[in-house]
Amino acid sequence: MLSAAKRSAVLLACLAAASIAAAQSYPNRPIRVIVPQPPGGGFDLVARTLAEPLARVMSNPVIVENRPGAGMLVGTEAAAKADPDGYTLLLGAKPNLAFNSGLYDRLPYDPKDFAPVGLATYNTYTLVARKELPFESLKELVEYARANPGKLNVASAGNGTGQHIIAAVTFHLAGVQITHVPYKGAGPAYQDLIPGRVDLFFDNSATAQPHIDGGRVKPIAVSSPERLSVLPNVPTVREQGVDFDNQTWIGFFVRRETPEPVLARLRADFARVMAMPEVGTILEKKGYAVIRLSPKEAEDLVARDIDKWTQLIRAAGIHAAN
Repeated sequence: MLSAAKRSAVLLACLAAASIAAAQSYPNRPIRVIVPQPPGGGFDLVARTLAEPLARVMSNPVIVENRPGAGMLVGTEAAAKADPDGYTLLLGAKPNLAFNSGLYDRLPYDPKDFAPVGLATYNTYTLVARKELPFESLKELVEYARANPGKLNVASAGNGTGQHIIAAVTFHLAGVQITHVPYKGAGPAYQDLIPGRVDLFFDNSATAQPHIDGGRVKPIAVSSPERLSVLPNVPTVREQGVDFDNQTWIGFFVRRETPEPVLARLRADFARVMAMPEVGTILEKKGYAVIRLSPKEAEDLVARDIDKWTQLIRAAGIHAAN
C-alpha cells in the first residue's frame, strides 16, 4: 500500500502529465475572447482586429464574445470563472483590471489573478461636448462650471468604465463638480449627446474621432501626454492647466492558473500577430498607439497600474456601488 507521501507524488505526476498532454494538443477547439463591453466600442475594435490574425496564426477559430454590463464586471467575472485552460481569453484594460480595484468595495474577481498574454495598444481619451455649449476649451469649461454649479453633466459608457474614471479624475483635479450620467455603452451616450440631452463625454479617442470628423460634437481636450496627430489643434488636459494625463493599455489576458506551456504558446502567437505590419497599420488608423512589451514588462506595468489607480481613485473619492 502506498504511503500518503507517495500517493501525493503519484497524483502530482499524473496532474503534470495531464497538463503536458493538454498543452501538446492545444488548441483543438474554438478559443473565445470575452469583451466586457458592447460591440462597436473601443475595446471591441481592438479585440476584433487581433482575433482574426490570431486565428490564422493558431490555425484555430478565435471568437469574440461581448459580455457587457455593470461597469465591465459581468464579462470580467465570466472570464475569471472560466476554466484556466487557455480557451477563454479576456480583453483586459485599465478600467476592468485597475480602475475597478479602487472603484468598488468588493469585486467578484481579483485583477491580480489574470496574467497578460500580451498588451497591444495604448488608448487615449478625448473630451467632447455638444456643439451648442458656449466654450471651446477645458479652461473655459471649468470657468463655465464654476459660474453655473450643477448645470453641466457628463456621459460615460457605464460605471467603472474608462470614460467614467478619466472624466471624474479630470474634473476632481480641476476642482469642479459635474454630474455623472452612466449609459450602457458609448453608442447610447452619443445618441443623447449629439441632440443635446447630455453635455459632455470623455470617450475613447478612436470612437470619438468619427463624431468629431462628422461635425456632430466638438473636441475640448485629450488625455494623452502629447497632442494627438489626428487632432493637432486640440490641447492636452495638462496643457490646459489640469495636472493629469492618461493612456489606457489594452490586451489579452488569461487566468493565472493556465498551464505554463499553454500560456507560452499564446504569448508566442500573440507576439507574432503584433509583429504583423498590417495589424499595426489597422490599429493606428483606428487611433491606437501600438505597444510591444515583453511578458515581464507587461506584468510589471499592469501590477504598477493596479496599485497606482486603486490609491488615486480612492483618494479622489470616486465610488460605485456593487
